[in-house]
Order: sequence, then structure tokens, then C-alpha cells
Amino acid sequence: MRIARFSIDGTVGFGVVEDPADGGEPVLDIIKGHPFAAFERSGRRVPLDQVRLLPPVLPSKVVAIGRNYAEHARELGNEVPEVPVTFFKPSTAVTGPGDPIVFPAISSELHHEAELAVVIGRLCREVPRERAREVILGYTCANDVTARDVQQREPQWARAKGFDTSCPLGPWIETDLDPSDLAIMCTVNGEQRQLGRTAQMIRDVEDLIVHITAAMTLLPQDVILTGTPAGVGVLRPGDEVAVTIEGIGTLTNPVRARG
Repeated sequence: MRIARFSIDGTVGFGVVEDPADGGEPVLDIIKGHPFAAFERSGRRVPLDQVRLLPPVLPSKVVAIGRNYAEHARELGNEVPEVPVTFFKPSTAVTGPGDPIVFPAISSELHHEAELAVVIGRLCREVPRERAREVILGYTCANDVTARDVQQREPQWARAKGFDTSCPLGPWIETDLDPSDLAIMCTVNGEQRQLGRTAQMIRDVEDLIVHITAAMTLLPQDVILTGTPAGVGVLRPGDEVAVTIEGIGTLTNPVRARG
């Protein structure tokens, strides 16, 4: 099931994205309530192209994992870490499909990082590995946009990774998906930059949930970013960057100069 968060005629809600049997354009079946509890479909169906897709969730926090693909660690001159490198992106970093990534004043070098994002479906803490899948609502595409020059000069990554618009998410949440071996790709202006598979992750989704929840409570709508494959590169104003993940779809964002 693909669950999207949307805006139409000033109303924000959730809906199930469906492909009509006749092969026509996708439609959105608006739901009553929200997907983090039992819900019903309203029966009101609107063409997907008539709504504005929003970030699929509004997380209280985005917990991100660095250097979770060995080739990516090596391309930046880093060793594979003995324990997961964990950092946060604030809720104000989150932006949606089609929304601009705005170049921050603090940086002159932005990089794209295509990532599988895990959307948490219920409050959880100290989750055992065998129950990790139970706390997941689904998965979406993410771009861990990074001010690389700031990251290189500041030992804490809060500003380099947490500036406004640095966390595009979307286009929707896919709930019926095995995340263990999915193709993940990033293109800039249609040119392939990154191509990998989630099977290359050093630590899989279950391990990351165990590691994170050993220290903190995750809430419904919280997001885990699982790391990026090799091939990260520069973004410039005027670019269009797209993250595509097998079984989910494509998240596309323009890059704009500030002001």
C-alpha cells in the first residue's frame, strides 16, 4: 500500500495511492483519520495530479546513519566504523517532493546522498531484533543533502546535515516492502550519479532499529535514514536531483540559490 500525505483546496490529509485497472493516471483514495492507527477509506477519490504531495510524515526527529555503505565511507577517505555513526536532522530540515532544496548561506558545496528511509509506525523503545519489523509503518525515499564543506570543518554535523530543506522525503510511504535488497539510484539532471543496493548496507534495517532504540524512544512518524551508497556529488542551483528506490518510486527536487 502506498500512503501519501497531501494538500488540496486548503485541506491536508492522507490517502492511498492507486493505479486504475484501465492503466490510467494514479488516483488518491482519501482516508478518514491517519495511517498510524486503524483507518477507513472515505471513498472520495481524486486524481493524483490534482493534489500537492507533501512530505509523507512530520517527524519529531530524523535519526540518520552515516557511513553504512563501505564504498561510500572509502570514497570520502573514511574507515568503516565499528559502531553506527548516528546523527540527527531536525524536523525543520524536512521538505517534500517537488519542493526546492535551498542552498544555505553557510555553504558553497552541497552534496546529494540518496537513502532508504524507514518510517516508524508506533511508539517504541528497546526493540529486540526479532520484533523490529513490527514498529515500521513503511519506507520512503530520502535525500540526506549535506553541506560537505561545513561537515569537513565542523566536528559536529548539526549544521552540515540539519539546515533547512536538507531532508527531502517522499513521494509516499510504501508499507508492503522487503527492504533487504532494493536498488537505489540518484540522478542529477537525468545523469546517473549513484547506483547501489540496500543489500550493501553494513548494518541492516533491523540492526539500526535495535541500535537506535537501545538509547531513545521513537515516536510514530519518526524517520530513520539508513545511509547512502557510493557516488555522492555536487549539487548546484538550477539542478534537478532525483532519488529512485525499487518498489517505492522517485523523489524529485529542484536546487535553488538562496534569496
